[in-house]
Amino acid sequence: MIASHLLAYFFTELSHDQVQRVDKYLYHMRLSDETLQDVSARFRKEMEKGLGVDTNPTASVKMLPTFVRSTPDGTGKGLIEALCSGSWLEFRRSALERVEMENQIYAIPEDLMRGSGGQLFDHIAECLASFMDQLQIKDQKLPLGFTFSFPCYQTKLDESILVTWTKGFKSSGVEGRDVVSLLRKSIRKRGDFDIDIVAVVNDTVGTMMTCGYDDQNCEVGLIIGTGSNACYMEEMRHIDLVEGDEGRMCINMEWGAFGDDGILNDIRTQFDRDIDMGSLNPGKQLFEKMISGMYMGELVRLILVKMAKEHLLFGGTLTSDFLTTGHFETRYVSAIEKEKDGLLIAHEVLTKLGLDPSHEDCVATQRICEIVSTRSANLCGAALAAVLRRIKESKGVDRLRSTVGVDGTVYKKHPHFARRLHKVVRRLLPDCDIRFARSEDGSGKGAAMVTAVAYRLAAQHKARQEILEPLRLSHEQLLEVKERMKQEMEMGLAKETHDEATLKMLPTYVCATPDGTEKGDFLALDLGGTNFRVLLVRIRNGMRRSVEMHHKIYTIPLDIMQGTGEELFDHIVHCISDFLEYMGMKGVSLPLGFTFSFPCYQNSLDEGILVNWTKGFKASGCEGEDVVGLLKDAIHRREEFDLDVVAVVNDTVGTMMTCGYEDPFCEVGLIVGTGSNACYMEEMKNVETVEGDEGRMCINMEWGAFGDNGCLDDFRTEFDVLVDEHSLNPGKQRFEKMISGMYLGEIVRNILIHFTKRGLLFRGQISERLKTRGIFETKFLSQIESDRLALLQVRSILQHLGLESTCDDSIIVKEVCTVIARRAAQLCGAGMAAVVDKIRENRGLDFLKVTVGVDGTLYKLHPHFSSVMHETVKQLSPKCEVTFLQSEDGSGKGAALITAVACRIREAGQH
Repeated sequence: MIASHLLAYFFTELSHDQVQRVDKYLYHMRLSDETLQDVSARFRKEMEKGLGVDTNPTASVKMLPTFVRSTPDGTGKGLIEALCSGSWLEFRRSALERVEMENQIYAIPEDLMRGSGGQLFDHIAECLASFMDQLQIKDQKLPLGFTFSFPCYQTKLDESILVTWTKGFKSSGVEGRDVVSLLRKSIRKRGDFDIDIVAVVNDTVGTMMTCGYDDQNCEVGLIIGTGSNACYMEEMRHIDLVEGDEGRMCINMEWGAFGDDGILNDIRTQFDRDIDMGSLNPGKQLFEKMISGMYMGELVRLILVKMAKEHLLFGGTLTSDFLTTGHFETRYVSAIEKEKDGLLIAHEVLTKLGLDPSHEDCVATQRICEIVSTRSANLCGAALAAVLRRIKESKGVDRLRSTVGVDGTVYKKHPHFARRLHKVVRRLLPDCDIRFARSEDGSGKGAAMVTAVAYRLAAQHKARQEILEPLRLSHEQLLEVKERMKQEMEMGLAKETHDEATLKMLPTYVCATPDGTEKGDFLALDLGGTNFRVLLVRIRNGMRRSVEMHHKIYTIPLDIMQGTGEELFDHIVHCISDFLEYMGMKGVSLPLGFTFSFPCYQNSLDEGILVNWTKGFKASGCEGEDVVGLLKDAIHRREEFDLDVVAVVNDTVGTMMTCGYEDPFCEVGLIVGTGSNACYMEEMKNVETVEGDEGRMCINMEWGAFGDNGCLDDFRTEFDVLVDEHSLNPGKQRFEKMISGMYLGEIVRNILIHFTKRGLLFRGQISERLKTRGIFETKFLSQIESDRLALLQVRSILQHLGLESTCDDSIIVKEVCTVIARRAAQLCGAGMAAVVDKIRENRGLDFLKVTVGVDGTLYKLHPHFSSVMHETVKQLSPKCEVTFLQSEDGSGKGAALITAVACRIREAGQH
């Protein structure tokens, strides 16, 4: 009896000594709470780097947006397929109303894991077909949630670009490509079934969603198995990589790469470095290599080998099996750490490796396993504590109550890992109550739930896209618009067809451009919209050649715009009088150029017969009258001053002349503002409405009326028709109503109402203010598309309209604005392509270099209009090199320059 006690005591002391020797040997792998707090703080900084738009490219923790921000609302119905991808495949059929699942697991052979991407995805498609055959559902097109457990960049829920393979995968031709497209390609290649891939989800996200179905507090997902990763719900306002600041979005952290930048070098041991050097991806996923199941067994083996080589274990014996990578599996670590049979299992495992272990060797092996797995749990807990601390601070609560959904073989099967992880998190976060929920159904159920939500959203998205599709113009459609514009131009120039032509192609009698000898003081009036300008322009020639301008802006009240012609011109003369007094020039008679931006017939430079009002003007007694005569009559009625009206000029012509003063190649003028129009230098021989064949004359196209004869009806949508019907001039200026600033906001408003009525926006709730015509101003389009804070702008505008919007609502409104502005720019570009091609063909040139002078608020202020228009012209007129020169001085300077040229020519004729 005494002998047996002595023997037991002897073995206990031996075991204790061996444990102490191992503890001393692996001192650097036993991390204090102070060290873990430091690791946690480092991880927190890496998270912030990953979320920042400027620091993300160099961050090791990529913090990838998943675009998962909606949770199930109970409306998901039908069957949802979920597919998981790791070193195995699992297919499930889920009836979401009851969350019932059927599943089948398939292995992925190692040669496919390291073969070509095409073969891998063909295998996945084959397994999917087999699963559907088994359930006899091959004839159904079901929505599929694809759980893809590798680091990916996502730009939307159904697109996922693989960043890098992990977990032993090395399939070629996949990194940098969309895995959804690759799977779709393999499915299409088979041709025996069809499936709708709605969402691609990381397994960690799927785990969070699965646990979140039962626990509303679940806002973190954690995987600790073959690999390791975490995700959590981040505030949108902190995610610089995605527009918007409302609500939250799940972030796939890809935390396995923590330390890839060297920040954990002081924590990593020589064993960690050896593991890394022997891996398929040296230098990558360093944190994962310290904590995950794929490397835990190998880490233990390397420690055992080193200690054996130093004659600290197994009497220094080494065998080929013992020295072979991968022969000490992670499942052995879990088994050896069992309290009851651990030492016995250690003996069996070591014996299998060809060793003859003593009791002390088995004790040491068990202790090494404990130290390696405890370090894994501690490091995992330190990183998890950083995530939970961030959530707590974002919420601004004193005490956080939260749940972490967990999956993975290490967490589930290791006898002590989960308990150790829970303990370290609680030690590091004493001010948080954290619950850990095991995912019993794997990540597939979560993928199915994300898919159900996404399927509902996708159906709504599809409905919206079908409505917007007619507003998206193809290259072929734009070429057709260009050709029709050219045909209408020819009709407007020809004497026989001029009267029925929609493009009036009005002669301006501007035949000369500045030659540099012009000089003197000139007045200019600029009337083209609700604002009216009076300018004094001083032109100097010779060495001091310059144009100096002074001006004042006056508004034209709506009652005068739509009153009588006499009231309108009396108001204009009142503004001129005020300006002359302001400049101290009341008694001086100056030559005057009148920029009058409405369709006019001209028989001479100083006569303009108004064809019809546009841009909201309706002053009576003006159409069919000479506006120069109306202006002179108003001047005479006032009896304060006299002016010499030398030229009446369209604003577009004025813009061309302004830019022509700077660039001799400028032969085209374009306005895209409240209204839109274009002019260009046409060969006199083609202007059949004016006598003479020599030289060129500027033609005022009045292109806003393009389509008034129905030639654009196949391009107009129901929303264009609505805007036209409720305008002041229904049936007129149809092209202008599709492209100009006065109407774009109204088109957007009508689309938003249509979406809302169909329940595709604002939860189907239309505000009274949104029903008001003209309430959605075109300036909102520019604001909405202005910068990366655009969704803030959208929400502010929508609140102004009495609409409570979600982040998704704001994105939809922005998309509508983008579609409408882009179509306007493309149509404008198609028209301009017709103009420059006509100039080239007129001159019989293979290649034309020409400059377009441009003005107008839409062109100048909208962030993308000009670039889209330029690109359209380039694509539709490849034989023309078109430069766009922005008019900084408005069209008033052009009117003064035309007046100066006319005065120069008049004076030359008198001598």
